[in-house]
Amino acid sequence: MSGHSKWATIKHRKGAADAKRAASFTKLIREVEVAAREKGPDPAMNFRLRLAMDRARSANVPKDNIERAVARGSGAGSDVQIEETRYEAYGPGGVGLIVECLTDNRNRAANDVKLTLSKKGGSFAAPGSVSFQFENKGVVRLGSVSADKRDEVELALIDAGAEDIKHEEEETVVICPINDLSNITDACNNLSLDIKQAQIEWVPKVLVEADDESLETLSNLIDALEELDDVQNVFTNV
Repeated sequence: MSGHSKWATIKHRKGAADAKRAASFTKLIREVEVAAREKGPDPAMNFRLRLAMDRARSANVPKDNIERAVARGSGAGSDVQIEETRYEAYGPGGVGLIVECLTDNRNRAANDVKLTLSKKGGSFAAPGSVSFQFENKGVVRLGSVSADKRDEVELALIDAGAEDIKHEEEETVVICPINDLSNITDACNNLSLDIKQAQIEWVPKVLVEADDESLETLSNLIDALEELDDVQNVFTNV
């Protein structure tokens, strides 16, 4: 089994656990709050907020909790300031990692990430030493698109701004410039496609190979990082 196939198998096996972690109310609420603070409380004018609210609703976060998070982000009702921070790291075999956090305590977040890396086979990296290997892109994950519909779907999504469309066993992944992410999600809705997730991600410019042992260690490292309260996303170039 090739390295990439092995990694796909690992990701699929851990998919249920990953989804459970991603559905953490606290993490979803933090994303709503930060999105509202960044570009305002109106989801019609703030696409990041719209995505964050959609994810929260999909995870059954109560409406009142979402509305309070929007209010806090707009400057009402809380003295606690949630900040965005990003850390770069190396995993086993020199694999690059980008760890995105939303936290009310940068020192705690940094210490937790460093400790987890040291325990699980990774190492902290200097800012810029890993991120240059990635690009910030819009990524939409869909339910698997049947073979007979792929041509129609691909044409519509390319017209909407898609740069790459990958049909995988369990899902279809659409990659686009950040500014076209809203157009892509609208096109998917018009085609009645099943949007599993839409967000801005760090997409590797070039994928690297890793042996089976390194992939297992990497998977355990990512799991441990994602379990940290302050960690929102972990991206890798495998």
